[in-house]
Amino acid sequence: MSDERPLTILCLASEFKGLPFIQAAKQAGCRVLLLAGEKTAQEAWPEEIDERFFMPNISTQPDVTHAVSYLARSHKIDRITALDDYDVATAASLREHMRLPGIGDSLARHFRDKLAMRVRARQAGLPVPDFAPILNYDDLRDFMTRTPAPWVLKPRFDAGAIGIRKLQHSEELWRALDDLGDKQSFFLVEQFIPGDVYHVDSLVWDNEVIFASPSKYGAPPLAVSHGGGIFSTRTLDPAHPETQALLALNRDLLAGLQLPRGASHSEFIRGSADGRFYFLETAARVGGANIDKLVKAATGVELWAEAARIEIAHARGQQYQLPPLRHDYAGLLICLSHQQRPDLSAYQDPEIVWRLPKDHHAGLIAVSPDPGRIAYLMGQYAERFAQDFLAVQPPKKEARTTF
Repeated sequence: MSDERPLTILCLASEFKGLPFIQAAKQAGCRVLLLAGEKTAQEAWPEEIDERFFMPNISTQPDVTHAVSYLARSHKIDRITALDDYDVATAASLREHMRLPGIGDSLARHFRDKLAMRVRARQAGLPVPDFAPILNYDDLRDFMTRTPAPWVLKPRFDAGAIGIRKLQHSEELWRALDDLGDKQSFFLVEQFIPGDVYHVDSLVWDNEVIFASPSKYGAPPLAVSHGGGIFSTRTLDPAHPETQALLALNRDLLAGLQLPRGASHSEFIRGSADGRFYFLETAARVGGANIDKLVKAATGVELWAEAARIEIAHARGQQYQLPPLRHDYAGLLICLSHQQRPDLSAYQDPEIVWRLPKDHHAGLIAVSPDPGRIAYLMGQYAERFAQDFLAVQPPKKEARTTF
């Protein structure tokens, strides 16, 4: 890239998110282009965007490749970044097509395809719940023989708990596969392990984890997604032996999956029967559900902004350096609200630093130097949210079946 021309970054956004990435890139002197889904056209995208373009669906191929290739005729694009989990594969495909640096198609599979990430993690020696692809029926029968029910049927390319079904016996699995028909190969079946679910939100530079914030969900996301309830998570003491084991597993995971740089959100479960940590899933992007704000409240690290600085440093051949860290503890709660604009004025503890500004949602973040205080507040707030706001809607059942 010529020193006279600013670095041009194309951001892909199926959803309205990643604003700090855009702002940090512009602050660093980059030219920022946005290609986003049409449904986000009326959102308050930041003024730092130089040019914005909208399509009905930015994951549809070959439409998106045609569109970006046409855009490249008049814009010299240097980097492409994904602002949503569903955009990771699209960005990888475009990098391959345009021969741009970054994660390509094969490596993106490690972070989008639940089957690929499990195979790779198991090859790297990480503990993974027993699983089987929905391909060869003899292999499926062998899985059901060696692994007692219940099992979970998971779409390989969906995010979070969308499309996941819990199954109690073999006949239920066979009927589910009949319903899926030709789409069944885009699913896998996995041993259900009860336990507490944790997540680690990381920054990677030069194939090394240079920052990791460990947290523990209040209730497993699958339980919240399927049964309704309050989503909560709180950061953990990184010096605790349990947390140290979690962080070591996360380092091994990202090394095994070969993430070269950027942000990652990884989830693990600690089995209630044996106390072991097992890998659940990972993503090559900043975690959703306002987890980035939780991490910032506890550590001072804005994950989206640092992901931008990492990408820019790499493009310019510079070294990346973490900002100064803070060592507090934070907790996050969010739920659907039966009120359009829920009133959180009764929540006045001085530890509260953020309230969710979203219709039909109630949410807050509290921060303290005392982890016990955060644990106490999260328990109290969960009870109060259930009385004051909680509404429940059916879980999303659709599953994406293409990579």
